[in-house]
Amino acid sequence: MAQVLEFKLPDLGEGLTEAEIVRWLVEVGDVVAIDQPVVEVETAKAMVEVPCPYGGVVTARFGEEGTELPVGAPLLTVAVGAAEGSSGSAPSPSSSLPSSSSGSDTESSGGSGNVLVGYGTGAPAARRRRIRPDRLDRAVAEAPVSVAPVVAAPVAEVLVAEAPVHEGPVPVVSPLVRRLARQHDIDLRRLAGSGPDGLILRADVDRAIRTVEETAAATARVQAPVAAVVAAPNGVAAASDAERIPLRGVRGAVADKLSRSRTEIPDATCWVDADATELMAARAAMNAATGPSAGPKVSVLALLARICTAALARFPELNATVDTAAREIVRLPGVHLGFAAQTERGLVVPVVRDAHTRNAESIGAEIARLTELARTGKLSPAQLTGGTFTLNNYGVFGVDGSTPIINHPEAAMLGVGRIMAKPWVHRGELAVRQVVQLSLTFDHRVCDGGTAGGFLRYVADCVEQPAVLLRTL
Repeated sequence: MAQVLEFKLPDLGEGLTEAEIVRWLVEVGDVVAIDQPVVEVETAKAMVEVPCPYGGVVTARFGEEGTELPVGAPLLTVAVGAAEGSSGSAPSPSSSLPSSSSGSDTESSGGSGNVLVGYGTGAPAARRRRIRPDRLDRAVAEAPVSVAPVVAAPVAEVLVAEAPVHEGPVPVVSPLVRRLARQHDIDLRRLAGSGPDGLILRADVDRAIRTVEETAAATARVQAPVAAVVAAPNGVAAASDAERIPLRGVRGAVADKLSRSRTEIPDATCWVDADATELMAARAAMNAATGPSAGPKVSVLALLARICTAALARFPELNATVDTAAREIVRLPGVHLGFAAQTERGLVVPVVRDAHTRNAESIGAEIARLTELARTGKLSPAQLTGGTFTLNNYGVFGVDGSTPIINHPEAAMLGVGRIMAKPWVHRGELAVRQVVQLSLTFDHRVCDGGTAGGFLRYVADCVEQPAVLLRTL
């Protein structure tokens, strides 16, 4: 006999509390295998495919694409054990998996029990099969519902007074009725069914939909004479057709982090112009090398990143964070270098782990790898957190300078403007040189201006005279 199990949005790690449904990978009626990805969600940090720990037939989905769900909210329900009874030629998705001698409840119910922070066990996904609707309805009707699916959307107030909220399983058998209610934001827990033993039928949902529509129409008629201008939160008049964009996903996370940085960190910025002509010449020489010893091309960003790790070794005060609760400065032993990357999903900061142990070639290769993952939306939360210092190359946008906002809870960020030809006094004479502006924003709690100035001056010296780096290589 089939058993209907509810799969809830799991904890995706890194303190994330919600996720937005981007794309469903299964339909109602599909047969899924244990740990098969069923939905693609977007968190504040990354795009993640969420695997289902149960194998069976999908009986319901909760949330349309674009809906934001909190961790713990229902994602879908699966009729475990319904596949064999529905199709004699196809085995159950979990029948070929080795069973444990302990015979745990999770395994006996068709679940893997291994969905750790939303990534599953990595088992290969089975080919999707669809169960005929009549067989699906029969399988679901025979299944004891163990957990009641919850519809998040509230129903109109007129429906609330008609029936009390169901405390136990919602008496609905047909997945078509559930889908119809979900599409019209009808909370099935608040409906009184007219079928046997209070069973909610399609006619009950249709009546509720008509009631909501009639109430909405009446409200619209009353509000029609209202002026087309409403008061904005700041008291300034705003047009009623003004576009409102929810601060959620990546944009919401960026907003929260930048606001927290400005609120908590007393930041200061210093900057300097540097002659990058010799650095560009050194890079050209590196990339022109041929033969067995010639490696991959080295980018300017990789060279600047290597300069930053050398500077942080000399000025460890800036590779730190502040424990506000303990009122302590925490100097960190290793450099995990973040770099700002603009993607279609917004600004993200991938992190090069243990950058202090890498040379320019290794840092460049890792930056290229992480940048490609960022562009395709495949960065994991772990690859976007844990940075200790950030390098921001806003010169790619064609600007010279900026005052970067520190990537909380770090203590500093180096900003790099565009490198362009400018008149410059070189060896006592006016010449055209490749000049770049470097900006350092730092947390004034971890150090004073002398330390920050010393760091920035060392970086500028390495840019102007790359041979200075040879002392630390």
